[in-house]
Amino acid sequence: MVHAVQDKARERKLAVVRTPVGFVVAPVREGEVLDTDQFQKLPEEEQRHIQVDIAAVQEELQAALRNVPQLDREHRQRVKDLNREVALYAVGHLLEDLRRRYADLPQVLAHLDAVRADVLENVHDFLGSSDGEDTASQMRKLLSESPTLRRYRVNVMVDNGGAGGAPVVEEDLPTFANLVGRIEHHVHLGALLTDFTLLRPGALHRANGGYLLLDARRLLLQPFAWEQLKRALSRGQIRLEAPEQIFGLGAGATLEPEPIPLDVKVVLTGEPLLYYLLATHEPEFIEHFKVAAELEDDLPRDGHELEYARLVATLARQAGLKALSRGAVARVIERAARLAGDAERLTTRVELVKDLLREADHAARAAHRDLVLREDVQAALDAQARREGRLREKLLEQIVRGTVLIDTSGTQAGQVNALSFHQLGRFTFGRPSRVTARVRLGRGEVVDIEREVELGGPIHSKGVLILASLLAARYSPDRPFTLSASLVFEQSYGGVEGDSASVAELYALLSALSGAAIRQGIAVTGSVNQLGQVQAIGGANEKIEGFFDVCAERGLTGEQGVIIPAANAKDLMLRPDVVEACGRGAFHVWAIDEVDAGLEILTGVTAGERGADGRFAPGSLNARVAARLEDLAEAARSYAGSPAPPAYRTGAARS
Repeated sequence: MVHAVQDKARERKLAVVRTPVGFVVAPVREGEVLDTDQFQKLPEEEQRHIQVDIAAVQEELQAALRNVPQLDREHRQRVKDLNREVALYAVGHLLEDLRRRYADLPQVLAHLDAVRADVLENVHDFLGSSDGEDTASQMRKLLSESPTLRRYRVNVMVDNGGAGGAPVVEEDLPTFANLVGRIEHHVHLGALLTDFTLLRPGALHRANGGYLLLDARRLLLQPFAWEQLKRALSRGQIRLEAPEQIFGLGAGATLEPEPIPLDVKVVLTGEPLLYYLLATHEPEFIEHFKVAAELEDDLPRDGHELEYARLVATLARQAGLKALSRGAVARVIERAARLAGDAERLTTRVELVKDLLREADHAARAAHRDLVLREDVQAALDAQARREGRLREKLLEQIVRGTVLIDTSGTQAGQVNALSFHQLGRFTFGRPSRVTARVRLGRGEVVDIEREVELGGPIHSKGVLILASLLAARYSPDRPFTLSASLVFEQSYGGVEGDSASVAELYALLSALSGAAIRQGIAVTGSVNQLGQVQAIGGANEKIEGFFDVCAERGLTGEQGVIIPAANAKDLMLRPDVVEACGRGAFHVWAIDEVDAGLEILTGVTAGERGADGRFAPGSLNARVAARLEDLAEAARSYAGSPAPPAYRTGAARS
């Protein structure tokens, strides 16, 4: 169009010249454009004629230029259409392949349609020199380098395509973000930016369609993790949200990804106590976790020793340790029974067994042996006790040096050695404590000094009340119980809990009442009920060994030992040195099921039973106790000035 105007201008001896500010029409003479001075030298008539021609040409030029924007738009549209046509030819068959592959997923098809429309609309973003690269390589390069093309990338959250079954995921750090995923950000010009490529999956995404294993205690320790897990299970979907969006901690713009349907089985593992607490105090817990399975931490020893020996060999082989001899395996099994706290059961806490095997292997290697022997296992056990037993050694030293008063020889009335059990981490040990009793005339009260000063726990106080009831019912059934007694753990500066000393406390009271001296080389443990039966307690092995260590330091006399409940006999898995001492008669362990049997061992005096007349056998220890209580009752009546009633009612014998 401009050329047509130029041709017309040339016929009028004019030229259309392009300048930086646009088109200019100027006169031409002899092929040269006239400047202003040359134009002024022309005759006025000719100047007027030229100006008329210039105005006409300028009008034609303006008319032509008014169509240029429309033509430019048409030009760009035609180029764009051509690019779209070429782009559709290049990518159309690729998208069609995807559409056929995902024909059953409408959301994927809609996404592919949106991708095709966006590619065709922005095809210029893909144009560039190939530099000899193939199309696929060029596109990968463009997608990785061009920020504007990030929208075409695919963020694969989870890929279970190669899995042979349902996914099983164990999340050992169940934080809020590790459970439901997170939205990451990158810094650009001092601002935090994000897009869908920065969405990261959580354990629920990875376990979707399968199983998620979580440690309950770790889950509950993480802020908001438990609530978010319940929310996901209740709604049956995973919502990936920024924490600040959920809790109102910030007002910045962020993504709101579409929720993902959730189908997962969640397995919580932990201590039984934690399960019961959640079931009691968490209303939604039972709703979500309907199946409870409590696993045993030990198994019966009878019939399983061979399988346990194979387990020990397998653990050693898996850890790359030396093979064990038969004696070493037997010692490990003995230790497994000790860890189970029952001679008839074996622990299933294999981590403790593994630790023992590793240390025994170290001892065998230090001795340049090809096999782990029994003495290597014992050396490992001794080393563990030496490393962890500093407090035990200190307490033993205080007893041997006389700082803590414990007698292991001689006799004493109203005084008995009780045994306590302590646990520090994985290390357990026992120690003796002196229990003393004092009696006098009173109103039937047995004062537990530990309870009075708030050092005694409720179970210990219960044991003292039980023995007080037993004492009154057994020895003073038909007359006022006018005894006032006090019980105390001597040199005890911490809390006292448990009822395992109630038998010892009863013996101290009976000794104080009867005047019968108690052998101080014998320690007592066990709880008593209102019928005089001796009941099982915990830590029997450690308690026996604790008193044995004291006696061994001072010298074994052959008259020392420990009285335990008969119910605890099956629990005994004592150290080899204790077993050896018992075997040669240097130390003893007596098992009793009722209090009279222990009385005879401690005092050497026959306990005695009630006869048909309701009285205990003359000269027996029980008769001496009953006589002392009668004397106290008589003293009480004399103070009150009342006549004495018959000593005993006739009728059936009482016990």
